[in-house]
Amino acid sequence: MNPSLESVLQHPGIWRGDRRAQTAVDALPSGFSALDELLPGGGWPRGALTEVLLARQGIGELRLLTPALARLPEADGWLAWVAPPYVPHAAALAAAGIDLARVLVAKPATDIDAWWTTEQALRSGACGALLAWLRAADERRMRRLQLAAETGQAWGVLFRHARAAQERSPAALRLLLAPVADGLAVHVLKRRGGPVSRPLVVALPPTGAARLARCPAPVLALAHS
Repeated sequence: MNPSLESVLQHPGIWRGDRRAQTAVDALPSGFSALDELLPGGGWPRGALTEVLLARQGIGELRLLTPALARLPEADGWLAWVAPPYVPHAAALAAAGIDLARVLVAKPATDIDAWWTTEQALRSGACGALLAWLRAADERRMRRLQLAAETGQAWGVLFRHARAAQERSPAALRLLLAPVADGLAVHVLKRRGGPVSRPLVVALPPTGAARLARCPAPVLALAHS
């Protein structure tokens, strides 16, 4: 290769397809080495939106995320949950190594309030991570979340139904999950650098590490004013 061209390609602002794992992305290791090898920067993208698509809830999607949630430094702030389908099970989260004092659960009264709450929390800079279960998604709303995550340097995770896989999305990372024996088949639909042709099978920690429970617990109700 021409030496001058090679010097240009070495510039940190230039992305090269053969250096996906080393690209300059602020990332949080997932806790699963094989998955990290597929993700730019070697983990979940911070300052960006990750979209998790699944046909039904409770297939292990939270067990895929809890190792990274447990690793987030205290200085990064809250671990926020917006409109979860069930109240997070405190004992299970603690067993996974998550500091319950940092967990904030918001149950907005309406879909509009849920989108507003998610955007404001991502933008605030006070959340290291935010998990959201939002309805009535559209590209404009999701683009606002992606921009908010960039502004607040938060790891935003949006859970949606698998049928959304065919829709356009501004999310930096899109994963389609399907249950398999002892784990999940992870299809990388979108990442910086292009999709992955074959799914990765990820073995998950035991079920008790991060389950959701239909039990009462205090939540914080936030509303769009």
